[in-house]
Amino acid sequence: MALTNKEASLVLGMAARGDNDHDIAAWFGVNQGRIAEVKKGDYGVSAAPAVELPPAGPPGVKGRRLKGAVDSVLKTLQEKGSEGVAESIERLSEALACYNRNEA
Repeated sequence: MALTNKEASLVLGMAARGDNDHDIAAWFGVNQGRIAEVKKGDYGVSAAPAVELPPAGPPGVKGRRLKGAVDSVLKTLQEKGSEGVAESIERLSEALACYNRNEA
């Protein structure tokens, strides 16, 4: 699977930040060979600025944590209905902040 030029730019930015190749590959759902091609210059793009990069760290762990939070919030909403909305919003906000935290 090929990466778009925008994705390749993000790959270079993530590599410049020091992210592990396997974490970068997992983020985009490609193998590390695609990451090596980008780093070798096959795409002819420059690195994306740091403000455009996804959070550092393995996306699988972050995804599992976020899914756990979503499952918990869904249960709260099913049990409490509209009375659980404020609590659910707070818990989802915390889960998203945790997901977006850099974990290099």
